[in-house]
Amino acid sequence: MTDTHYDVIVVGTGAGGGTLAHRLAPTGKSILLLERGGYLPRERDNWDSTAVFVKGKYRAPEFWFDKHGDPFPPEVNYYVGGNTKFFGAALFRLRPEDFGELRHHDGVSPAWPLRYDELEPYYTQAEHLYRVHGRHGEDPTEGAAGAQYAYPPVQHEPRIQRLSDDLEKQGLHPFHLPIGVDLTQDERGGAAHGSACIRCDRVDGFPCLLGAKSDAQVICVDPALAHANVELVTHADVRRLETDPGGRSVTKVVAAMGDGSTAEFRADIVVVACGAVNSAVLLLRSAGDRHPRGLANSSDVVGRHYMRHNNLALMAISREPNDTTFQKTLALNDWYLGSDDWDHPLGGIQMLGKSDSAQIHGEAPRWAGAVTPDMPFEVIAHHAVDFWLCGEDLPAAANRVTLDRDGGIHLALDEKNNIAGLQRLRHKLQGMLGHLGMYEHHLLSHSIYLHKGMPIGATAHQAGTVRFGTDPRASALDVHCKAHDLDNLYVVDTSFFPSVGAVNPSLTAIANALRVGDHIAERLR
Repeated sequence: MTDTHYDVIVVGTGAGGGTLAHRLAPTGKSILLLERGGYLPRERDNWDSTAVFVKGKYRAPEFWFDKHGDPFPPEVNYYVGGNTKFFGAALFRLRPEDFGELRHHDGVSPAWPLRYDELEPYYTQAEHLYRVHGRHGEDPTEGAAGAQYAYPPVQHEPRIQRLSDDLEKQGLHPFHLPIGVDLTQDERGGAAHGSACIRCDRVDGFPCLLGAKSDAQVICVDPALAHANVELVTHADVRRLETDPGGRSVTKVVAAMGDGSTAEFRADIVVVACGAVNSAVLLLRSAGDRHPRGLANSSDVVGRHYMRHNNLALMAISREPNDTTFQKTLALNDWYLGSDDWDHPLGGIQMLGKSDSAQIHGEAPRWAGAVTPDMPFEVIAHHAVDFWLCGEDLPAAANRVTLDRDGGIHLALDEKNNIAGLQRLRHKLQGMLGHLGMYEHHLLSHSIYLHKGMPIGATAHQAGTVRFGTDPRASALDVHCKAHDLDNLYVVDTSFFPSVGAVNPSLTAIANALRVGDHIAERLR
């Protein structure tokens, strides 16, 4: 055991843990960050499609097991900054309706124990902290904003501007996608002299060699470490949390270190932010006499209600070449809560990063026969327009994380949970292609963005395994994300979500980390 006793230990440095440490750094309290991995190597392969997407060079070399016991490689990365090193930096707010009960085709999305208005000030702070570029007021489904984005929207390039204009002609409301990048634009929308971001085609799914994407390491961890009271220990894989004899307080954080040794750390407050699956795993693995079903699990909900969104990555073929470089600038939420021919939510559409030839070739065997013989894959790449469709995945108790006797991680998942809305959203897009300057029958599944087409392996939007609520019998955490069963344990990644909405969860995790950070700072006083 180290001799130092900290005020706060934070396990994990991603959107939740990294942001929380940044919030607490100015308090002067002693804060220790424990990260399972190290810093991501800066190398040419960071921007190489074959290395990142086809070979999965930076994914964790581990396997989890599905409900049949079959192994699969999860889409997780263990580096300082967590999965934000590879996220697309699309930073959306949940809609106000997402905080209430929403009826879907296959069930009910439950209400949150707080309202949109209570989180709204933290959404604004999160947007400003993570340099989100956008314009409030363009999307009619968004909630009220306390302040405008601090940075203007990233301008569309010509082909995407035409797509936006064509969508408006259909009576729809496309808007500038809110994205976290350190970009200064010139009068034509290009990267101005001195801009960290160069408007390249490597924003979506790639780590940024220039540090210009708003990931948790760049925005929060590195600035937090400038404070003398904040420390970071890398290659510290936390294996277990131990409690006092009464089971009310975490007294030890036990980690396997990179050199093969075991280290123990102590703090007044322990915050878990390992990602929805691994946070649940850590709590389950920390079972003891006082907590036989796992730490913070008297309700038996830890590991349950796993969600990951119902997603489709689709590539349309434009009649004219698509010379766009920075494509991730447009989104559409007109059918987020329903449509004129359906009373249930469908979800949202947004742009993906631009496909390149390596990604196209990586998909080639799947597309054989699906495109015209006179259209080589190189031509497809030049004409590709890439969309991401996101529908809500409902929380189900049987969708859960468990451990086997050997410590293997098992993830049970109903892959057909509430997919009718997403299917209708695809049909909406398919039906518009001809009006959008694209071939009407060319909408190809782009599974390279979905871990080779395996829904269970696409864990980038994981959420919901340590849900918060007001009833200790039905939730693991209280409204401040403190465990009901313990006095000094918090969870601040996307585990706390009781529902996941149909937008990327990162900004909500960031905003909540700021909110919980204020609560912990007040407690430390």
